[in-house]
Amino acid sequence: MTPFELEKCLDSMVLLVDTREQPTQKLKARIETSGLPYERQKLEQGDYSCKCTLPGGEELDFSSRVAIERKMNLDELCLCFGKERKRFEREFERAKEAGCKIYLLVEGGSWEKVYNGKYRSQYNQKALVASIDAFRARYGMQLDFCKEETSGKLIKDILYRELKEHLQGLGE
Repeated sequence: MTPFELEKCLDSMVLLVDTREQPTQKLKARIETSGLPYERQKLEQGDYSCKCTLPGGEELDFSSRVAIERKMNLDELCLCFGKERKRFEREFERAKEAGCKIYLLVEGGSWEKVYNGKYRSQYNQKALVASIDAFRARYGMQLDFCKEETSGKLIKDILYRELKEHLQGLGE
């Protein structure tokens, strides 16, 4: 793939938003902040992924390779590792079996808040750290904390870089 073709592919990137993401004002703001055109579709993993158009017009749906699972705060993350753990774990098992890399994006969180139990949930901070580390080890989960207003840009940047690396690998 030539540098020109690569740039054209990346310029054609479309954000894929899972249909289960609630159509709220916050979602609208997140999408607008990404600066990408978007389509809503059912994703097998995560809340966000992307697609692009390859040279020759073929479409590359990237959702089976990379996905971003977004949590609105540490309390929602605690719920996923607590009461909803079986469902959450099944999602990561399916992604691992499919060879899909998962990024976990937690808005409003930080390691300082995790280690100091600075969240409303009663989920023990040591258990939360252990669960995060276990998922990183078992499933290769990438964890990022960010502010709510940054999540759209971060989603775009993660997907852009993953897509670019993949497309560059096609040319080798």
